[in-house]
Amino acid sequence: MSGFKKFLLRGNLVELAVAFVIGVAFAALVTALVAHFITPVIGLLGGKGAFGGRTFTIHKSVFKYGDFINALIGFVIMAAVVYYLVVVPFNALLDRYKKEPEPDAPTRECPECLSSIPAAATRCSFCTATSAPTIA
Repeated sequence: MSGFKKFLLRGNLVELAVAFVIGVAFAALVTALVAHFITPVIGLLGGKGAFGGRTFTIHKSVFKYGDFINALIGFVIMAAVVYYLVVVPFNALLDRYKKEPEPDAPTRECPECLSSIPAAATRCSFCTATSAPTIA
């Protein structure tokens, strides 16, 4: 039982739960924004009024295409928010701290495992064999 308690009280699990709850609340907010503000404006531009409640019928089956378009617009808004507020800043942060490779650093083969290692190395990082550095 104590292992389960430690698992539940770990910091990253609690942070993930908080992020999930905030994400669900944000999704509900975007859904309400689309259903109550954006698609009624689109409906006014089309001249038929409320857009979200539009349907068509084929052989007594009702297709609610207005609800589908509401969901589609909500998805596009959510995807744009995640991309521009999470993905783009995170990629910029990664690019800022990315190490630049050393240009044309001289290398040689390890005599034991034949891996490529820096010429100035005295120990192979792959097999840990020692060797004399060869600096040209």
